[in-house]
Order: sequence, then structure tokens, then C-alpha cells
Amino acid sequence: NVLVVKEQDTEDGNFPTVKSPNPEDKEGFEIAIKMAKENDVDVIIGTDPDCDRVGIVVRDADGIYRTLTGNQTGALLVEYILSSKKAKGTLPENGVVIKTIVTTELAAAIAHSYGIEIMNVLTGFKYIGEKMTEFAKTGDHTYLIGFEESYGYLVGTHARDKDGVVATMLIAEMAAYYKKQGKSLAEVIDGLYEEFGYYLNQTYSFEFGGAAGMQKMADIMTAVRDNTPKSVAGYDVVKVSDYLLKKETEIATGNTTDIDLPKSNVIALHLSDDNAVIIRPSGTEPKIKLYITSVGKDKANATEICEKLVAASKEILGIK
Repeated sequence: NVLVVKEQDTEDGNFPTVKSPNPEDKEGFEIAIKMAKENDVDVIIGTDPDCDRVGIVVRDADGIYRTLTGNQTGALLVEYILSSKKAKGTLPENGVVIKTIVTTELAAAIAHSYGIEIMNVLTGFKYIGEKMTEFAKTGDHTYLIGFEESYGYLVGTHARDKDGVVATMLIAEMAAYYKKQGKSLAEVIDGLYEEFGYYLNQTYSFEFGGAAGMQKMADIMTAVRDNTPKSVAGYDVVKVSDYLLKKETEIATGNTTDIDLPKSNVIALHLSDDNAVIIRPSGTEPKIKLYITSVGKDKANATEICEKLVAASKEILGIK
């Protein structure tokens, strides 16, 4: 039972019904949500024009339409795929889920609960594709799903980029599967939070304009690298991943391991209680991006932790 939003079913490169035709922008779903309320709709699925990114809106038990993030949709797909394969006895021992370093660790918690390895790669879907090509040559791992927080998912080895066509099909299939069990996708993601903790992932950008901006950004990264904080907002730094130096350091022991990824000017501070702060200068704009992961017992708790981490991180970076 599929309905199409009539105002948005005609090809028009000006995209007159939205400010941006990107499913990461909630505003793009306004017309669809109005239509969904009038037609008793369970799930809204929207893609971008070239159909590689996919966003979804789900109806919760209170009848409220909830816009899910790329991290939440990815976590749902990981759970659905791994649980389905386990139920059928087809979950491979060498199976692997791949995500980018700034994508939710909830996916890792889910994968580990099924005994499945998680691999982190640099930001950019091409790095997921590179791993897939590597597996095809070596046979060391069986690729199950790859995704990134920016609404890109790939299931199957037919492509080396995010695929909105197959992702859309799987989201619909997943929604139908859980509906037969009397569950909405909103209830399923809430169930994952109850099991693993509420993972809140937020991204913040800070602009450094003018001729001195790029140098200021470089100085900030050097300062963090040379004087790594011992704690952030009261949470101990337990591990530091420096993707430029390609080194990961356990703070308690001082032990270092090599990071087998291309060099990238990114520093990840892994904190106690599974919280994290990742600092990355944009490659295309004069901005530093902060990726904050806070893990709480519920959304309010995770939000409170996140706010503390953001304030402390800005202080560490010297950002007002």
C-alpha cells in the first residue's frame, strides 16, 4: 500500500517544494507528513534526487511522526539484517559490518551482540567500497552492510557506493516484518536504546573565516595533538585515535597500535562510559567539525551529557 506525494512526483531540477532536496533536511518531509496524517501511514521514505541517500519518518505509539537520523536508520538495518540471518542460520562467522569513524557506535554494540565484527573507515563511502573490494580478493570477511551517518547505506555487493534503491526496499521490508509482530520502527529503535543505552550523536560546525582562519584551525589541531586533555566534562579520556599519525593510544597503559587507514587530520577522544568527541577540520570549508557521542539511560540523560561535552570541547578548542 504505497502512496506517492503528488506535489513531489514530477521531475523539476528547481525542486520547488523544498529548500533542499536532501533527506537529511527535515523540512523536506513536511508535505509527506501532512499527507501521512490524512492517510494512516506507518512509514515515510524519502531519497535525494540521485537516490543514494535515504531518510525515513516513522509513526510512534502515540501517533506522532518521528524523523529518524541516518545513525538511527543504520542501526535499525544492522539489527534487522543480523537478526534475520541469525534466525535463518545464515549469519557467517567471518561477517563484518562497516561504518565510518563518525558514525554511531550503537551499530558496534548491536554487531558485537551477534558476534559480528565491526570495522571503522574514514569519512566517505569510497572507503567502505575499498574494503568490499579487498574482501572480494582475500575472502577474509563476508560483507553484510555498510553505512554512514549522512544517510547512506549499502546492502549487497552489487555496488561500491551508497544505494537508496535497495535501502528503500529493505526499510519497507523491515517495517512490514516488525508490523507483523505488532511493532513500529519507532518501538524497535526504542527497544535497542533500552538494551544498549541511548546513543545520541550530534555534529557541530565552527567557522574560521578570513585569511587567518585556516592557520587557526591548524593551530587548534596541533594544540589538541600535543596537549591531549585527560578528561572532557568529567569523563576520562581512555583512548586517543590520531588518524593523521595513524596511532591509537590506550591512556591507562600507554600502549599504541597502528591504525591501518589512510592519513586524515582527525583526532578521536574515546571517553569513559562510551562517550566520545571527534575533532575534524573540513576538507572543503574553513570549519572545524565536532562529532559528539553521548550515551545515557534515556534521551534526556544523553542530551544533558551531550551539552556538557560540547561546552567542554569548545573550551578545549578555544572556541567561544
